[in-house]
Amino acid sequence: MSGYEAELVVGRREPVADGVLALTLRHPLGKLLPAWEPGAHVDLVLGPDLERQYSLCGDPADRTAWRIAVLREPAGRGGSAHVHEQVSEGDKVRVRGPRNHFRLEPSPRYRFVAGGIGITPILPMLAAAEAAGAEWTLLYGGRTRNSMAFTDELVRYGERVTLAPQDETGLLALGSVLDGLPDGTLVYCCGPGPLLDAVQERCPAGLLRFERFQVMPRPTGGDTEFEVVLAQSGHTLTVPAGVSVLDTVRAAGVEVLYSCTEGTCGTCETDVLEGTPDHQDSVLTDEERAGGETMMICVSRCRGRRLVLDL
Repeated sequence: MSGYEAELVVGRREPVADGVLALTLRHPLGKLLPAWEPGAHVDLVLGPDLERQYSLCGDPADRTAWRIAVLREPAGRGGSAHVHEQVSEGDKVRVRGPRNHFRLEPSPRYRFVAGGIGITPILPMLAAAEAAGAEWTLLYGGRTRNSMAFTDELVRYGERVTLAPQDETGLLALGSVLDGLPDGTLVYCCGPGPLLDAVQERCPAGLLRFERFQVMPRPTGGDTEFEVVLAQSGHTLTVPAGVSVLDTVRAAGVEVLYSCTEGTCGTCETDVLEGTPDHQDSVLTDEERAGGETMMICVSRCRGRRLVLDL
């Protein structure tokens, strides 16, 4: 995880689709920004209790600038409205990161599926797959053609990209992408929850890599009290039922990084030294959950009576 945090300047602000703004962020002194890989995102600190995560969708080789894209969400919690209404070219914005839970793994072939603003982390993946000489295709859906961002940048890939606006073609034809996958194929998907659920149901086990922008439904019940030991600070704390590990740790005066408090951004990821986490996040893969080496302390709990954390 990167510990980088800085005030960056909005160098360019441009509409890239109906309701979608792209922002280019640069260091005010022209300094190089931290390196990143496709799939990475950054946190925008827009105000007190207003932090949001956005995928980097520019060129990883260009360390003079970061590009993000922000969808205006009328039913959102205020972050996208703030960016669209109050952030202008020349403004400074506090940015943290980058961090990455959606890395592009080496593979001879890929199938990419994007829905709506989910194209943002996929976009640099396409360039990386192309540079690596991999065989790949992209199925990209949206409500309308005008609502789909960066279609002008996808033209250069020709027939490997299939654009599927819902008002023209209906729901995405996932079978055309996921049925009969050749050996060694990895599937990368990002988009709204229903799309991810549909891809998960259809994709063979072990082949899917995905990123959610929305919170997964969490299991009900089992929210009981447990003990957490903080190995670095020496605290032993009781986490009550209905209270998160994050809130308990902060109440004890231990400062930790956090952002979304919903288990979607990965900012609060913490190493687990002993015990078995009850994972309730939307970040870790099934393999990472089974390994139990880290947990998102904003939402995840304990399968048992005690956890030892590297805090």
